[in-house]
Amino acid sequence: MPDPLVTIAREALSAAVRGEPYAPPALDAPLDRSRGVFVTLEKAGDLRGCIGHLAPTLPTLAEEVATVAVLAGTRDSRFPPVSPEELGSLQTSISLLSVPEPTTEDALDARRYGVIVTSGHRRGVLLPDLEGVDTPADQIRICRRKAGIPPHAPVTLERFTVEKRT
Repeated sequence: MPDPLVTIAREALSAAVRGEPYAPPALDAPLDRSRGVFVTLEKAGDLRGCIGHLAPTLPTLAEEVATVAVLAGTRDSRFPPVSPEELGSLQTSISLLSVPEPTTEDALDARRYGVIVTSGHRRGVLLPDLEGVDTPADQIRICRRKAGIPPHAPVTLERFTVEKRT
């Protein structure tokens, strides 16, 4: 049986790309409680879009997933919007985030924890267990680059865990 959150993400993106309305279904506990979520789209093993919210912005997880899925497919600035022809070739995964907690580089584990790197108003985020990202130093370097934080600027670090659904 397909994961209900992945189904919601796919249906929401499909409706948006086709210009149709979509209202996600209500889900039972524990999936009724909103939380931070990222939706990742891949095509033939390559990233095609990834956007998320670190904390919930909508009343239900179904609404959060639907909204973020549409953003990942239509608003990720690294890619053109998903076309109707691409919908059938996309793989969708959902990352449900724990509440971020302050941490140090020594307490990070690139396989287990995602990281948030903040300096002033700049913030970079990286999910855990990404191919080619093997150390906390890699995670921090990538987050700094994504956020435009200079290599020696002071930063604060937060970590989070992810429950992945495919």
